[in-house]
Amino acid sequence: MRQAGQAPAKWKRTAIAAWSDAEGQCAWRDLPCRVRRYPPVPGRAFRSSCFSLLPACFFASPARATLGGEPCGVSPMRYLFDDYALDADRRELSRGGRTVRLEPQAFDLLEYLIRNRERVVSRDDLLAAIWGGRIVSDSAMATRINAARCAVGDTGKAQRLIKTVPRKGIRFVGMVRQEGASSIPGADVSSPSTTPHLPLPDKPSIAVLPFANLSSDPEQEYLADGIVEDIITELSRFGELFVIARNSSFQYKGKAADVRQVGRELGVRYVLEGSIRRAGERIRISAQLIDATTGAHRWADHYDRKLDDTFVVQDEVVRTIVALLAVHVNKAETERALAKPPAMWLAYDHYLRAAHTLALFNSSFSKAELLQARRDLERALAIDPSYARAHAARSRSSMELWVRRWDDYCPWTASIEAAYQSAREALRLAPNLSDAHVALGWALSYMRQHEAAITEFERATQLNPNSTDYHFAFALLVAGEPAKAIQTLLAHMRLDPFYQARTTAMLGFAYYLLGRYLAALPLLQAAASRAPNHGHSRRYLAATYAQLGQLEKAREEATAALRVEPWFKINQGIFATICKRPEDAEHFSEGLRKAGFPE
Repeated sequence: MRQAGQAPAKWKRTAIAAWSDAEGQCAWRDLPCRVRRYPPVPGRAFRSSCFSLLPACFFASPARATLGGEPCGVSPMRYLFDDYALDADRRELSRGGRTVRLEPQAFDLLEYLIRNRERVVSRDDLLAAIWGGRIVSDSAMATRINAARCAVGDTGKAQRLIKTVPRKGIRFVGMVRQEGASSIPGADVSSPSTTPHLPLPDKPSIAVLPFANLSSDPEQEYLADGIVEDIITELSRFGELFVIARNSSFQYKGKAADVRQVGRELGVRYVLEGSIRRAGERIRISAQLIDATTGAHRWADHYDRKLDDTFVVQDEVVRTIVALLAVHVNKAETERALAKPPAMWLAYDHYLRAAHTLALFNSSFSKAELLQARRDLERALAIDPSYARAHAARSRSSMELWVRRWDDYCPWTASIEAAYQSAREALRLAPNLSDAHVALGWALSYMRQHEAAITEFERATQLNPNSTDYHFAFALLVAGEPAKAIQTLLAHMRLDPFYQARTTAMLGFAYYLLGRYLAALPLLQAAASRAPNHGHSRRYLAATYAQLGQLEKAREEATAALRVEPWFKINQGIFATICKRPEDAEHFSEGLRKAGFPE
């Protein structure tokens, strides 16, 4: 008879994923696991959550695949934030080397929040993860949350680390660094084994952090974000620079980041940071370039100009950085790369508002946000019809309408034609605009013009070698090239270490199409966890569960997917409709059918 606190014998071994560095792909084999036992809490009956399993090796891939919202390197079980360290293996929270007392359930809650810090955690999430699905009172949950806050020096009023999102849930918002678990077999407990930092590229590398908005009006945040995004876009055009994507740079927004730590986490040598202050029709932009390996300042300047001179300032910042970082970049490439600004400042202002809202949409998948972005794009184009970037963005927004079948705003069949025409107009106005080629490639993929689509994405990459648009990978998937899609996604993930959930979903689906369901599963679980309103991720996950014979979980995911997109039927699935190879369509449809989706 098994005693309390002892794991079942069948849990002594389990199938765990291990990455083969030689191939850069996921290989599966049966590996031993150690059971981590915790003593039973006095006065309580034994619960299965009193122990957990630690595999003898963990995910360590170039893709940095994610589990439960966390990038997985080698044993990512120790989390550092402020001057605290949470060791999940030893179940210990410490501050400055001294242990902080924390009740076990509050510890579990804190660890769960940190692991899932990329999303808002709902009450139902906590009930399932911490209380095993049991119903508990609001006061009991509030007590555990308050205990976790108190342990890390936070309060319900300050919400410095654990933030309440009204009517949604809570989220851990502190800056976290991961280290290896202290109890890995053979590890030296006295000195933590840090997760290997990303190696520096063999060419000048830079991350542009969000500029601080020093304006008295917080509504000007979009302006600060938009100017930074433009600087990133312009720097990305230079093939001799390695530029981190906006998505990863903006993970540091609103946080007091140590540039040396940023450099290690993103794998770059240089960091650009700054601030923006708008007062009436004038704007002051300050910027400084820092060597992230030493913390030394390489360059700093500030610009006090009229608002409509913002483009001049952006160009000057880009030129200065290029001169400092890539002396090989010649004047001709510099002149070619700098994008033509719109004719009027007001059009640019509307474009920045749209770009800001579209960035929010990429996480929320909110219809209201997408429609607001489209309204701002229409205003920009009404003022400056020759604004190519606005046409490209409108094309992409039309594709989002088509993919989600939001035809109460625009007839479904008309959306893809509108996307195609907007992309063509963007290219007519600016043939060397990378965003325009991406927009056209996306539209062509869904129009089943696969070779033409891939050509457009390849041209976009030539024009912007730092592009991280995951739609290139999707174009390869529907063209029947999942192995190439994986290579493309891995390259994008290096440029965007905090890649979006949709990128993880695409990688998981690529493995699904290769028939490697065990490799796909953790990626798709992570994607669905981080973006629960992304119907594609949930359908990919449901089909994967079904192919693995886990039919109960498959049906649960199918139900969740249909709550997000109740219109979905197998014969209306986008992938099966547009993919080049009939066998790929049938492969995915088979998984959906097993999961219980309607025909």
